[in-house]
Amino acid sequence: MIADQDARELSPFTGWTRGHWTALADRMLRALRPLTSPGGARIVLPGPTGGLGADVDGLEGFARTFLLAGFRLAGERGHDPDHLAERYAQGLASGVDPASPERWPRPDEHAQAKVEAASLALVLDLTRPWLWDLLPERVRAQVVDYLSPVVGDDGYPRCNWLWFRVVVQTFLRSVGGPWRAEDVESDLALHEGFLRADSWYSDGDERAFDHYTGWAMHLYPVLWSRMRGARELTDRSTVDVQRLDRYLRDHVNLIGADGSPLVQGRSLTYRFAAAAPLWAGALAEVPSTPPGLLRRAASGIVRHFADRGAPDERGLLTLGWHRAWPRIAQSYSGPSSPYWAAKGMLGLALPADHPVWRAVEEPLPVETGDRLWVATAPGWLVSGTRADGVVRVVNHGADHAVEGAHVGDSPLYARLGYSTATAPPLSERAWSTPADQSAALLDAAGRATHRAGMSLLRTGLIDDGRVALGASRARAHWLADAPPARDHGSGRTGEHTDVALITVVSLLRGPWEVRCVRVDPLPEDPGALDAATALRVGGWPLAARTPPEVSALPHGLTIATGDVVSTLLTAEPGDTLEALSEHDASPLGPHSATPCATGRITRSRWRAYAIGLARTTEPPAAPTTGLAAADLRVTWPDGRTTALDLDEFSP
Repeated sequence: MIADQDARELSPFTGWTRGHWTALADRMLRALRPLTSPGGARIVLPGPTGGLGADVDGLEGFARTFLLAGFRLAGERGHDPDHLAERYAQGLASGVDPASPERWPRPDEHAQAKVEAASLALVLDLTRPWLWDLLPERVRAQVVDYLSPVVGDDGYPRCNWLWFRVVVQTFLRSVGGPWRAEDVESDLALHEGFLRADSWYSDGDERAFDHYTGWAMHLYPVLWSRMRGARELTDRSTVDVQRLDRYLRDHVNLIGADGSPLVQGRSLTYRFAAAAPLWAGALAEVPSTPPGLLRRAASGIVRHFADRGAPDERGLLTLGWHRAWPRIAQSYSGPSSPYWAAKGMLGLALPADHPVWRAVEEPLPVETGDRLWVATAPGWLVSGTRADGVVRVVNHGADHAVEGAHVGDSPLYARLGYSTATAPPLSERAWSTPADQSAALLDAAGRATHRAGMSLLRTGLIDDGRVALGASRARAHWLADAPPARDHGSGRTGEHTDVALITVVSLLRGPWEVRCVRVDPLPEDPGALDAATALRVGGWPLAARTPPEVSALPHGLTIATGDVVSTLLTAEPGDTLEALSEHDASPLGPHSATPCATGRITRSRWRAYAIGLARTTEPPAAPTTGLAAADLRVTWPDGRTTALDLDEFSP
């Protein structure tokens, strides 16, 4: 490993060099040896059987750690003191042998095998001289036979899965196996259909904006273009690199100074897979983000988790965020699933003499100054503050649904706010009755309405770029009670009852959002609103190992956990303020609390709240709001003022 002094000079922000990365990878791979089946085909992590069954758990354990082993082999140009190629070649032979007791479920037997087949194909292509070329002819023929069912299979979901079929068929073509040009063409056309503004991709037809944009929709095109024969099919590398380049300009602005990625979206247990598009940028040599920034961002993300218990003391990745927290699992998650985090270690495939390893680290955007901008595709207002290194998102356009849908709010997607210092609670209550980062109507039983399917009204910068503005409107609806279930990430479905129109307008500056809320009767059924008894507005949820400290303010509430403070202020004198507490609801700690203001419903009248989040030991100075009918005036802590006519957003 590189000397400490040299590490500080090369990596002044994270202290991590390639030696730290290789040491972490080797520790992770060695920790798997006792968990590997006798034939090497199945690697199953400790814990209950996953939602897709034990056979899939074993396959995932092999295929996803195969990614890490493959990156390690490629970056060392085949130098292999740990005999990774030998070990994984043995497992591969057992997994594709129909007569083996360890054989894997095939892509035509279990849908998840289609996912894992892509990892097998990627690494076999990446490591050809040291693995594929040395396999016995019988094994190579069985690999082709195992992968071949993907050809002509139209049962792939309309999402990032399209790349699994493209990758596998490209590999099959390169080794003389079956493939269909029309499959590749249709999948690439589908990929184009998911392109949104500023080179963001949705992960499917819904407004599904999350880490899959980076670790799937931008990663696979770069890796695929380097597979043997890919550019003979179609050379789209230039446009893919241009799009990745544009996306990374946004991506690096969504990373906290402490290395935390945004805690939003499904599959969070993949953790530092969030670094994958950064390494793809280094591999593709994107022009706009320098190598030193790409490595600083990637090292920051991985070190963020490594310093907080992932991998654990055994060298294993568990279901969780920092440490083990099984509730983070989705319906498709198993004990081996977290190893898709290996994508975030793609940089190991770049040799030690690559420019990204030799460049001096450069600071993240949030470390150089306050950042205020709008991510157009998901309808996000984004504020990163240099003083505390926190990045906040106010969400007016993403919900993992389509506009007009009547589904439940997914805590992972439909909340009004996400950040690098907080996590949405994932309790049963959080799925059925939104509270944190919400504006919801309550019925007599305390049941809250949902906003998914809302309409994005406007996003942009105002006041010479000093304030971000966002607005959305929802047909607030209650959902009939549904039985608890492990979710895929989307909001739940069920019988719905429309209640009212709720319009939310946000002004974001620094650590503060001024949130204006208006409730209007449904034009076609004004009486539906009579069933609602109160309006509740929730702020930033905090979680820690000990109960958060709650403090009352003259017109608000603060919640503090260590050095993070969540504040909610209300201009309505009759509002009731409370800290909604839960146990074991957050991956950030067993004790969580959310500041909420609950008050009477004032039909067709605007109400204003100030909602703050800062990493500080003292509550930050707050903005003041003046609201007369639809005329809003905000005085920010530095004395600047913003005036807004809310009539523009009235129904």
